Amino acid sequence: MLYLGIDLGGTNIAAGLVSEENQIICTQSVPTGLPKQPEEIVRDIYYLSEKLLRESGYSFEDIESLGIGIPGTVNYKSGIVEYANNLDFVNVPFAALLKQYFSIPVCCENDARAAAFGEYIAGAGKNSHSMILMTLGTGVGGGIIFDGKIWHGMNSAAGEIGHMVIRYNGKACTCGRHGCLEAYASASAFSKMALDEVPRHPNSALYAAVTAAKRCNGKMIIDAVRQGDPIACAIFDAYCGYLSDGITNLINIFQPEVFLIGGGLSASGDILLQPLKERIYPELYSRYASENTDIRIAALGNDAGIIGAARIALSREQDM
Repeated sequence: MLYLGIDLGGTNIAAGLVSEENQIICTQSVPTGLPKQPEEIVRDIYYLSEKLLRESGYSFEDIESLGIGIPGTVNYKSGIVEYANNLDFVNVPFAALLKQYFSIPVCCENDARAAAFGEYIAGAGKNSHSMILMTLGTGVGGGIIFDGKIWHGMNSAAGEIGHMVIRYNGKACTCGRHGCLEAYASASAFSKMALDEVPRHPNSALYAAVTAAKRCNGKMIIDAVRQGDPIACAIFDAYCGYLSDGITNLINIFQPEVFLIGGGLSASGDILLQPLKERIYPELYSRYASENTDIRIAALGNDAGIIGAARIALSREQDM
């Protein structure tokens, strides 16, 4: 049997067929086209799924179940999206809407938790017993896995690791608090740090890159770090300090077997991972333990969300 996974984002809807061995067979995507009503998005998901199956030579009869990752607070038991700010959803019965189109079993999940499950079953967390995924993008997302199950908390809102405070009364966060990890360690925050600092250093390589491109992103900063630009290196060092504070806190609390870093910035690989390890391990409360958390870069990229959503029923089976 095959499994259908949907990654619903604010920009695109991606659909993929996933095998019993947790491998993606084929994918397709369409623009989300916001703003849209939930009913319109569900209709688009159905037509995208139908097109994917038709063009790959399959039908809905070949599909065991449908899973969907949604950005926001998703009640995994009821299938209600209680809040998704990017989609403008409040208490939307998303699973019920999907069932108007799909006759196969349907599972809804938060998108970061779905990606974490994908990494757990098929990526850099495979064969571990416990794992945390931190995603670095516009925000800081996360998913927590224990003994094959996604940790949801009592209200399906667990895993919002970007909203722990790392600086008392610090920078304003979009969640309404101040000093959140997301305000300091997201990819967006990284770029903002550079944009605030670069104008004061017109002779730097990063200044030249930002001026030429008329924009700034994490890759540009990392490229300048590789060139040895001192301004980029100083910005990167400060960023790693914030990020390592958050990761150290999470490891001290949960002591997972594996901690994964995903999202766009993770593509920089060891240039990000090594300085983080050098900061984190000496700060762990468990630094004298015989074993400690293995900190790794996530392996699946954008495929993690599709694989995790498609096979989310594997996690649900543990709850039965």
